[in-house]
Amino acid sequence: MSALHFRFDRHAFFRATQWPPRHRRHPLLRLLMGLMGLALLAVLVVASVFVGAAMLAIGLVARLVRPRSGAAAGARRGRVVEGQYTVVDAAAIEVAPVAGATADSAR
Repeated sequence: MSALHFRFDRHAFFRATQWPPRHRRHPLLRLLMGLMGLALLAVLVVASVFVGAAMLAIGLVARLVRPRSGAAAGARRGRVVEGQYTVVDAAAIEVAPVAGATADSAR
């Protein structure tokens, strides 16, 4: 695809920006439509808050109602890896040489 396809200074885009709108909107109608948009936005925000609160409440109730089984706790204990760990000083770690690198290029 040519880079000319994405130029916005030509053709239909440019011509559409040159013409004025076909008819003007009544100022009261514009105000009413704006208020309707804000009211719809407020309704959607409030509804989403209630849906989110309901989801959290259902999750908490499900967690409280469902008892923990002994098998789940035992399986969780089986995934623990026991071991001894030693903290190594960063200066004591040797850096492995890079394949194909010479001693002079490493410095």
